[in-house]
Amino acid sequence: MKNKYFILIIFSISILLIMNVFFSSCERNNYTTDSKDKLKFSTDTVKFDTIFTSTGSATKRFAVRNPNSKKTINIDRIFLAKGSQSKYQLNINGLPSNNKTDIELSPGDSIFIFVMVNINPGKDEMLEMDSIIFLSNNNEQSVKLVAYGQDVILIDGQTIMNDTIWTPLKPILINNSALVDTFATLTVQAGTKIFFHKNSSLFIKGTIKAEGQVENRILFTGDRLEYSYSEIPGQWGAYSYDDKGNLRGVFGGIHLLAGSRYNELKNVDIKNSTIGLQVDSVVTSDAPSVYLKNVNIENSQLIGLNALGAHIIAENCVFANSGRYNVGCIIGGKYTFIHCTLANYWSGIRDNGQLMLNNYYTYKTPTGLDHVSYRPLESVYFGNCIIAGSKKTEISIDYNQGADMNLIFENCLIQYEDTAKLKTLGLFSNNIFNKDHIFKKTQIPYDYSLDTLSPAKDKGKLEIGQLVPYDQKGTSRIVDNKPDLGAFERQE
Repeated sequence: MKNKYFILIIFSISILLIMNVFFSSCERNNYTTDSKDKLKFSTDTVKFDTIFTSTGSATKRFAVRNPNSKKTINIDRIFLAKGSQSKYQLNINGLPSNNKTDIELSPGDSIFIFVMVNINPGKDEMLEMDSIIFLSNNNEQSVKLVAYGQDVILIDGQTIMNDTIWTPLKPILINNSALVDTFATLTVQAGTKIFFHKNSSLFIKGTIKAEGQVENRILFTGDRLEYSYSEIPGQWGAYSYDDKGNLRGVFGGIHLLAGSRYNELKNVDIKNSTIGLQVDSVVTSDAPSVYLKNVNIENSQLIGLNALGAHIIAENCVFANSGRYNVGCIIGGKYTFIHCTLANYWSGIRDNGQLMLNNYYTYKTPTGLDHVSYRPLESVYFGNCIIAGSKKTEISIDYNQGADMNLIFENCLIQYEDTAKLKTLGLFSNNIFNKDHIFKKTQIPYDYSLDTLSPAKDKGKLEIGQLVPYDQKGTSRIVDNKPDLGAFERQE
């Protein structure tokens, strides 16, 4: 009888061992090792916009999901790419750890990862970047971490009521736009950097005086500082929507509102906006809406300089690479461009030439009828300038006989296919047409100084050069009595 009980016990243990092996095998078979089974993330970048504060800390979270509905993914390891040098700390599914291994993620299940950043705003870099690395099924996936690591002066939807000075001691961050009121003057000192968050502009009812220096320029640009964003247009500049969410209009990144005058921008870079600089109509013509000297407006999604019935004087300026046109002198006005470079080698499709000239606009009356309002181009003068790009015709003239259009182009290099037609539209004196190999480099990184064999060399009129005797970099253009065209004097 004892032998029978012993045999029964041995048999039961064997059955249990077999069942354990069977279920263990089933459990192992429920794991996927297929490299096609990858993790899914609720975001590819965790960005800390709120790090522009004196505290320098913030926390965000994101989800990691197993998209496989049948099999478990084993995450071999989760860790920070910079390791102990990172400014970030992780909490992985409730457990603080910057380096965790063997995490099971059941079919369709998710875990949450909390990310905290600690930054010394007075010491750390403007931009602190890292990545969270995920290893599973022989795959390496990552989620980028981006935080601003330098203290700034935050202008968040504010109206500047009194005279104000922005200094280079701290960068300026504009969020939700800013307005300089009617009787206020904003002075921007040399070396100051102004960053704009998405959909933000600087509106000027009063006056702006941006006083950069040749060796210490002022910068207006977007707040995405990663290298991959260095040439991405449309990062800032405000949009207007109606009650139904339809787009009504786009404002300039820097927008000089109607009546604003006595504005001056010197040694300034405006980059990667929707519209770089928009200048609305002047109330009186006793002073320019804005005086531009050594200003570069580049890589605008729509328009570089959009002037609507304004009065502008521009010297030694570069207007380059815009999705529609670099310079628009539209709805009339008065404009003078001396030793300026207009260059458009936009990589996409452009419908118009880069210089747009127009002397009227059309609108609908309350009864729904189209009405034309005439606004004369009192004077448009280009002297010793370059207007060149990737299109055969780089000047678009929208002329209505109901108003005057007075055009003078003197000693300029112009890209225009039908030169005979162009010369009937204004006074063209000693110009050069349709030449190649003008600039050093017309691809990223762009360089609009003159090529060795540039046809713009020594072709300027001395009397015009004497009005602006030094180029944008401070080089004399009249020492040889043969100024080069455009904003840069060629240095051999």
